[in-house]
This record gives sequence, C-alpha cells and structure tokens, in this order.
Amino acid sequence: MGQDRQERVSTSLAGAVSEAVSASLAPVDAELERRYPGDPGTRQPVHTVYVPGDTFAADTLRSWGDRALAALDEHAPDAAAFAAVLGLDESLAEPVHTRVRAKLEHEPVEDVRVDFEDGYGPRPDAEEDEAAARAARLIAEAYADGTAAPYMGIRMKCMEAPVRDRGIRTLDIFLTGLVESGGLPDGLVLTLPKVTYPEQVTAMARLLDAFEEAHALEPGRLGFEIQIETSQAILASDGTATVARMIEAAGGRATGLHYGTFDYSACLGVSAAHQASDHPAADHAKAVMQVAAAGTGVRVSDGSTNVLPVGTTEQVHDAWRLHHRLTRRALARAYYQGWDMHPGHLPTRYAAVFAFYRESFEPAAARLARYVSRTTGDVMDEPATAKALSGHLLRGLDCGALDLPEVTARTGLDRAALEGFAAPRRGDLSASGG
Repeated sequence: MGQDRQERVSTSLAGAVSEAVSASLAPVDAELERRYPGDPGTRQPVHTVYVPGDTFAADTLRSWGDRALAALDEHAPDAAAFAAVLGLDESLAEPVHTRVRAKLEHEPVEDVRVDFEDGYGPRPDAEEDEAAARAARLIAEAYADGTAAPYMGIRMKCMEAPVRDRGIRTLDIFLTGLVESGGLPDGLVLTLPKVTYPEQVTAMARLLDAFEEAHALEPGRLGFEIQIETSQAILASDGTATVARMIEAAGGRATGLHYGTFDYSACLGVSAAHQASDHPAADHAKAVMQVAAAGTGVRVSDGSTNVLPVGTTEQVHDAWRLHHRLTRRALARAYYQGWDMHPGHLPTRYAAVFAFYRESFEPAAARLARYVSRTTGDVMDEPATAKALSGHLLRGLDCGALDLPEVTARTGLDRAALEGFAAPRRGDLSASGG
C-alpha cells in the first residue's frame, strides 16, 4: 500500500548554491578532461618486435612468421604436442593451435620497431643515415602494398648528450623519408629510449612540433612511446613519480610507457641471472607506470625475456614454457603488450594471448549480456565493469583470439555497441557510485 504513495519532495538549497559549486569546480572538470581523457579506443598490439636497423628488410615480417611456423613444425608438430608443452587445457588445444598457425601465416607481427639504439649501436654517420632512409622507404612501401604490420616505426637513440644529435638526425631522416614517400602512415609509432628526466620528453615533443610545422601537418599528429629503463624514471630525487611528470611533459603526445627489463634491472643492481620481467623490482616499476598512466590514454607495455627458444627440442620447450608463463602473468596484471626478441617467441606469445581470451570468453560475454539485459545473476555489475568486459572482448577480437560472430551471438552486441560500452563518458561511470 505504501508503495503507491506519492512522496513529497522538498529541498533546502537555492539553485544559486549548486551553480556556485559548479562554477568553483569548473577548473577541476576541465583538468580532469585534459589529464584523464581515458583510453583512446584504438587497437593495442599484443607485442612489439625489435629489428636492428641494418637487418630490417622488405621480407622481415614474412621471415619472422615463416621461422615461427618452422619452429612449431619441428618442436610441436600438432595441437596436442603444443598444448602438452604449455600445459593448455585439452579443450583449448585445437582452437589455440589453429589460431596460432593462422596468425603466423597472415599477420605474424602486430608491431615492429626498426631499432637504431641498443640493437643497432654506434655506426658511422653515413651508414646510419642510409639505414634510416631505407627504413622509411621500406615501411612506406609496406603500407602501400598491404604487407605492413598494423604498427611500424623506429626506436631512435636517446636524448642523452653523447648520442642526442645522432638520434635527432635519424628521426628527421626517417620522418622526412615517410613524408616524401606519400605521407605518415596511420600505424606509425616512435619510441624514445632511456628517458630519465621529464625535460627529455619535453625536448622530444618540441622536435615533433617543429617537424609538424615544417611540413604543415596537423598539430599533435605525431606521438611517441616513452621507454622506462632507469630508476630515476620511476622515482625522482625529490620522491615524486617521475613517470607521471613525463606524461604531462609530453603535452598529449605520449602514447605508451614501455618497460625495459634489462636496463632497468641493471640500473638497480640486479644480477644478470635474476633480471626478468617477474622480478620484484620489475613489478614495482610497472605498478608505478600503470597507476601513473591510468585514465590518461597512455598505455603500458611489459618488457621481454632474453631466453631464446633455440637449440634442442628440450631447450626450445623450456624457453617456450618460460615465455608463455611470463606472458600469461603479464596479461593477468593488465599489461596487454610486451616485447618479443626472436621469431621463436611468436608461437608462445600468441598461444598465451589466445588462451587468455578464449578461456575467459564465455563468462565475460555472459556477464556483459546480463548487464545489457539487466538480468540478475550471481554478480551485480556496474558500468565500470561493463567497460572492462567490453574492453576485454574488443582486445580479444583485435588480436584474433575471438571472432565477431561468436561475440555478437553471446552478447547481442555488434562492434559499435561494444565500443560504446568500452568508452563511456566520465559521468556515466561516476553516476553509478562504483
């Protein structure tokens, strides 16, 4: 009976009070929008492959795929053998193996960085000039003929004094070559290594400002990744989180924070035998990076393993198990990207990624479907969880772990609807109280 009663609604505050509060918070609202725009909603590659500038060639991507397939044929010739090596559930053996092989045949590398830093080293200027120009030409040709990876670019030398001018010249040659070969591709990525001070990030942003102005490009067209390889990049001398200041110093150009496993470990004095992406020092650094980047649109990438899957079958299997475990560990910690150093790492990269998304597909899709239909289940989800579930499914679709028809069948959502849930407005999340 009381349910039908119309409640009397009373207020005590004049409308001017609310208006004054809103006016006082307007600068905060603007700052939130500027600093924390949220995820860009674009595809994030599951890995980055580094290839030295002197060895990068037109057939590099296809060569990596072919070498990875050859490793599978030699050391795990069928689904059951591959699953046994990695400890995959029997139900995942065939679908994961099938998808891994298809991936290696059609898109073996998602992101490649032609390396002019540690993987290239000091060279005569004329030699590096030519290699930078060649990299620009080959990448432009790959995008033109459809053989490019989704993301391609270079890692230049850092902003430290001994190599600064060389790094700037290589960047200039590379970008100029792309512009002269038809323009900057959408998948272009630049990586600035060994960043220690925010001022080095500011300097990189100024270089890109100048290049855009020189070629009448849209301001902000060029972004770059910041490689975290020193302790000072995590914690400054005054105790602040340097990496947060670096994101601010980039002026909106920072696209990623990439953890450098071995340089960072060495900087902290970790002995070579214990330098790994699951070392406590690595976990701390990546946790700081993750919190600093949250909500900014800057993505975090894990590092790599230097244990290569080469040698006897037993040695390859040991390296595969290690790489698979580290990749799965990173995924569980929301580091959805890492580095791969050898073609033999590709099978386990994709096996770990595909298994991660396929084994969680049914429960994630079911939870999202219940949220969409407002059906009661054993978990009461909120908009923030719907955002996470949709983002999870989209990442699975982007890498090839999931297919859109199966996702739509289980959730009732097409890709546009999934993207809508994955990128809600700020107020849509906070209004739920979650």
